[in-house]
Amino acid sequence: MTCRFYVEQGDVFGFLGPNGSGKTTTIRTALVILRPDAGQIRMLDGLTADEAMSRVGYLPEERGLLKKEKASSILRYLGRLRGLSKSEALDRGLELLHRVGLYEHRDKKVEGLSRGMTQLVQFVASLIHHPDLIILDEPFAGLDPLNVQLMKEILTAEQGRGATVIFSTHVLSDVEEMCERVALIADSKLILFGDLAEIRRSRGANAVVVEAASHPNGLSGAQKHAGRGGQVEYRLSDELTPEMILNAYSSNGIVLSRFEQVLPSLNDIFIEEVSNDRQHG
Repeated sequence: MTCRFYVEQGDVFGFLGPNGSGKTTTIRTALVILRPDAGQIRMLDGLTADEAMSRVGYLPEERGLLKKEKASSILRYLGRLRGLSKSEALDRGLELLHRVGLYEHRDKKVEGLSRGMTQLVQFVASLIHHPDLIILDEPFAGLDPLNVQLMKEILTAEQGRGATVIFSTHVLSDVEEMCERVALIADSKLILFGDLAEIRRSRGANAVVVEAASHPNGLSGAQKHAGRGGQVEYRLSDELTPEMILNAYSSNGIVLSRFEQVLPSLNDIFIEEVSNDRQHG
């Protein structure tokens, strides 16, 4: 497995890849759940994984809370495992439950909570000891939009106090919203790594968004993607340039309210890079 990259302190970092690419294996190796055959992982100013574990919070992709236990009892137990006193663990657990709107459910057993509630309990369990590094594997899966937004706000607050956040997800719009830097792996190989804005700029514009009352016909090779209202997106190619699009509107006497060249989305880049890797792998 060849997968070498680094994460800066204070980053919110996106760790991406198609199904089966090795994301979860990499995370589990970093957390000493699995032992590497070769190489090493260093974190938090050069500590080994074993040395750093007390300062790491982890939300696994597979959820696994004890169904017969109360939410507050689970948080107290997990807090104790992270080195908190009994009173500290209980106080922080209740504070976090209040923060995610689950305080009134504190004495409910896990089996009586919805899937989304259970996920929030496990999420706050990863934060109970104020970790310096937070690793989340598919954290937003199964949550409704309100709770996704709540989780994002909490992660932003954690970053604000100095924590580093690494998360893996297939929802690339969430990565674009939250992350400055990303790593993309495929078949256990690192195929893309760096500042997301710089990566997008390096690809150049791949589309033009036009907003107008009407739109001309006959743009050769045009692929129109209708948006809201009078908005249309044209995918650029060798046969269709921004100048050709602008001239088509001008020659038809159509007044534009918006004409914007658009950089490729992370979704576009993901598809291109993974497809290229599979073709040449």
